[in-house]
Amino acid sequence: MVMPTTRRRVTAKTALLMWLTVAGPGLVVMLADTDAGSLITAAQSGATWGYGLLSVQVILIPVVFMVQELTVRLGLVTGMGHGELIRQRFGAGWAWLSVATLVVACAGAIVTEMSGIAGVGLMWGVRPAVSVAIVAVFLIAVVVSGNYRRVERIAIALGFFELVFLVTMVLAGPDVGQVGRGLLTAPITNPSYLFLVAANIGAVIMPWMVFYQQSAVVDKGLNVSHLRSARWDTGIGAVVTQLIMVGMLVTVAATLWAHNQKGAGLDTVQQISDSLTPYLGQFAGKVLFSLGMVGAALIAAIVASLTAAWGIGEVTGYKRSLQHRPSEAPWFYLVFISVVLAGALVVLSGVNLIQLNLSVQVMNALLLPIVLTFLYLLARRALPEPHRLAGRYRWVVLGVILATATLGVYSAAVGILGGP
Repeated sequence: MVMPTTRRRVTAKTALLMWLTVAGPGLVVMLADTDAGSLITAAQSGATWGYGLLSVQVILIPVVFMVQELTVRLGLVTGMGHGELIRQRFGAGWAWLSVATLVVACAGAIVTEMSGIAGVGLMWGVRPAVSVAIVAVFLIAVVVSGNYRRVERIAIALGFFELVFLVTMVLAGPDVGQVGRGLLTAPITNPSYLFLVAANIGAVIMPWMVFYQQSAVVDKGLNVSHLRSARWDTGIGAVVTQLIMVGMLVTVAATLWAHNQKGAGLDTVQQISDSLTPYLGQFAGKVLFSLGMVGAALIAAIVASLTAAWGIGEVTGYKRSLQHRPSEAPWFYLVFISVVLAGALVVLSGVNLIQLNLSVQVMNALLLPIVLTFLYLLARRALPEPHRLAGRYRWVVLGVILATATLGVYSAAVGILGGP
């Protein structure tokens, strides 16, 4: 006879082993979510409003989980990627529209990450041509020479470098009282505050995240039996990515904002690092900061470029799996390499990277209504009864999607008009 305690231990061990087998897509996409642009947004939030936007980061944890859980559910239950499922349910025309918006978003993300890498390189005296070329070669080598699980492990290892921002947060020594008051502060009538609320939403809910995670769970060979573990993977990732955003926000609030440097320019990685170094010291302000930004940019670059290759394949029908060698899936790898090289060339072309990054954020915000509408409709129509989005939760999801899309468009409108 198996004792109850022993049975519980066996069950817990089995659940842990299952989670370790399934975990990965959620962690990867969430760590990629906290990319160079997102971290700059968090820094600007902390410098301008101190801890006043801290509560927004906490509120976004269930929001980003809610959105990404739908993608997990769709992928595991149907066994199809997002673009493929749209093509099946709504036709080729709508599928091409969705994937066209995806490719634009992915291209913008690659440019953002490459510019972030170039910025870190400049901090250490490395010319952009050299740093961007090294990154492009590294990304191509990682994906072309690996399978899905190997690429996933490398991506997670790179993403974990972002945790250094939790270290800088502690080193910054935030005032607990100020943090508490900031959590209760929400001047929602102030246009500047609302703009940064919208910008933070746009920095957390990105179009390519939906496509990536759904394709990733399919490519990894997961199915509906892994749904519970995949949800845990997504939930833990949602908490981790927002903790990183909190780390950056608090680091800047405890230093620049606390010392009345609210107007400090924080549009590039160099400006943020230069502003923080006098308060954190050379090691934390430059070394740790560089590691965190490089990790954030690299994992986001892997995710965005793979998402474009998966998405186009789901509409055109070419082989699109990391389990295939380049000779077996030539178009998949050609699209991936093309996206990486295109991003590198744009960064090295001499364009104004600050203005370009702003344009990318505006574009992502404008794409949110399209992406989230398709996601909601698929969750309502493409899933069988036991897994379909229904009941009261359906209306909660709809409300969150409407609010997210509305604030995203507001952020874009303010950006186009020149800021609040």
